[in-house]
Amino acid sequence: MNEALRPSSRRAAKNPAVAQHGKLRRRSIGRTLAKVAGIGLSVALVSGGAVAAYAAWDLANTLKPTVSLGNEDVLEGVPDVGAMEGGVNVLLVGSDSREGQGDGFGDPDEETAVLNDVTMLMHISQDHSHVEVISFPRDMFVDVPACPDPEDPAGEPLYEQYGVKINSVLDYGGLGCVVKTVEQLTGVTIPFAGTVQFLGVAAMSEAVGGVEVCVAEPIEDEHTDLYLPAGMHELKGLEALQFLRTRHGVGDGSDLGRISNQQVFMSALARKLQDGGTLGDPVALYSIAKAALGNMELSDSLANPTTMVSIAKAMKDIDLSKIAFIQYPTGTTDGGVMPSDSAEIVNLALQNDTPVVFDPTADEASFASAGDPTAVPVEGEAAPAAEAPAEEAPAAEDPATPAPTTEALPTDVTGQTAAETRCSAGRTLEDQ
Repeated sequence: MNEALRPSSRRAAKNPAVAQHGKLRRRSIGRTLAKVAGIGLSVALVSGGAVAAYAAWDLANTLKPTVSLGNEDVLEGVPDVGAMEGGVNVLLVGSDSREGQGDGFGDPDEETAVLNDVTMLMHISQDHSHVEVISFPRDMFVDVPACPDPEDPAGEPLYEQYGVKINSVLDYGGLGCVVKTVEQLTGVTIPFAGTVQFLGVAAMSEAVGGVEVCVAEPIEDEHTDLYLPAGMHELKGLEALQFLRTRHGVGDGSDLGRISNQQVFMSALARKLQDGGTLGDPVALYSIAKAALGNMELSDSLANPTTMVSIAKAMKDIDLSKIAFIQYPTGTTDGGVMPSDSAEIVNLALQNDTPVVFDPTADEASFASAGDPTAVPVEGEAAPAAEAPAEEAPAAEDPATPAPTTEALPTDVTGQTAAETRCSAGRTLEDQ
């Protein structure tokens, strides 16, 4: 690991020319009581009945320490009840830290590095008509802005960095620094964020009742101890975690193949949440909120079940074909990958709140070159029809001529929509 990224070197990685940041506000008794009151209100509204008081106490005691992102002012005026108004940007970080995870994931003193091996940005549009979920490859080189030192927030900030792998940022500057890095990369503000470790992923998959995924060829991975025959599988708990972590057992064994495998899981999860009525089920929403509060390190802005319910309601009626899971486009370079020219097209779609349309030939090339999950319809289902690329807007004879309503992505931008049922392309031990 680069010496600049080691926790012991953080003190040396500071910029004396940058002004100091103020101290983070300490939780006051009043703030805690206000949060408990807010929890009680939210549970009463979504659950009703005599369980509200117990649920409020239970959720309040589930809360873990939170993280300030420093940009919470953008949320002023956001309603506390009902679907969240306007657009929403949430960053989800998956940490490979073994700390506190028990013996099943290796020795926390020997095998942990606090890397953000999963970094995903979810964007819900202003009018709640479409969603984009962007997965950033862990080995992608990025520039990191100056960030407050999580070990000394009132002190001098950490130096900006150039050309470092994105999965090193969590260890270098914490969740807030990962948020600032993705904000700088994409050009959008991210007011909500959370970090989850191994056991948290397992708990969240249990909270939603499991997710059914399709496996086209057997998955065999001795690194995660996952062995799945071809067919349909209901995954939850440890098995769901193993499926999301597997790299050697899918595609071409690379991190890019793992991202595609994760998209198979996430699209199936989106279908279950919508088609199964989870987003309209108060008991299910409460269970998911409790699992998140108890198993994730959340930003101050997100550490409230009222906010979680509001975000969930914003997605309740979005058409599955308008929920796009996108692999951030990259090109190879020495030691990793770097954003390609097409990354700016994805960035502009996010900035302009424009829904995207995949090129129907993009995934075909991806399957042939990288062994990504194959588009295999489930028995009894018709294969989803490819959506036609957006037509160019006519010449603007009138200033009122509308701009294009969708962004047609280039062939090197791969992914899928939640409406598409795909199967993971597994790899056996013989192929590894």
